[in-house]
Amino acid sequence: MTHAPQPENNDSSGLPTWAAFTTMGLSMAACVTIGVVLGLWADAQWHTSPLMLFVGLIAGVMAAAASVISLVRRYL
Repeated sequence: MTHAPQPENNDSSGLPTWAAFTTMGLSMAACVTIGVVLGLWADAQWHTSPLMLFVGLIAGVMAAAASVISLVRRYL
């Protein structure tokens, strides 16, 4: 008995589901990384260690949350 190939689940943009989740994870990682790097750079420039690191981390997490919300709304 042979089975018919199952269609791959796609989102509204035509991406497979695994690609959408990969995009979400990479987006989160990039947002947090950029926030931390900018915070470390600002600390080095203005000698405010670790204040700007925390500000950058919080900004990165907020940007990551906004990015995830934006990506999740495609499925709702």
